[in-house]
Amino acid sequence: MSFLSDLFKDKTRMVSAANALPGRAQEIATPERHFVLGTPLRPPFPEGYERAVVGMGCFWGAEQIFWQAPGVYTTAVGYAGGFTPNPTYEEVCSASTGHTEAVLVVFDPAATSYEEILRLFWEGHDPTQHMRQGADVGTQYRSAIYFEDAAQEATARRTRDLYQAQLTARGYGEITTEIAPAGPFYYAEAYHQQYLAKNPGGYCGHGGTGVSCPIGVGVPAAQQG
Repeated sequence: MSFLSDLFKDKTRMVSAANALPGRAQEIATPERHFVLGTPLRPPFPEGYERAVVGMGCFWGAEQIFWQAPGVYTTAVGYAGGFTPNPTYEEVCSASTGHTEAVLVVFDPAATSYEEILRLFWEGHDPTQHMRQGADVGTQYRSAIYFEDAAQEATARRTRDLYQAQLTARGYGEITTEIAPAGPFYYAEAYHQQYLAKNPGGYCGHGGTGVSCPIGVGVPAAQQG
């Protein structure tokens, strides 16, 4: 694709698998450990820990929401929901890979819950904005939840419906969040990982709607401290 055709491309239109960029077999280089938490960014993770993968606009600010949350073991930013293997940031920005900017959250289910992770997700952005988040426009900024199993899918859809009722009461439109099975999560380049910890004055762009999601932590009392 030429520079001019890319410049004037409608970046809110999803590319098809047939027209997506070919990508590469080699993984993008990523640091071994979390810049803030000091934990590994890649598997294997501790036995019994669970994963969540979400997209909620620019992944710099989104990741910070989760690494600050209790019970979270590690976080990483990357690309999910698309077709191109091991894409670069520039390729994702071209809207030619099908990916959205995503955050991988690994958490201890004895200390928090998938439901609580989704509460942070729903409240951390505006899920009614189709193919954008604020001034950030394009398929890479779409809202998304990529579930690992049937239980996560059920929780995603239930919390979406609960939050929709709250948003509707406050005058917001329909939630446009993509809810789909988790495919490959491709780690983003090293400089994107924990970006706001390395660049405290960097762009964030996350404010949410100000509407609370009516769900709790959901950790059994016997497992709480």
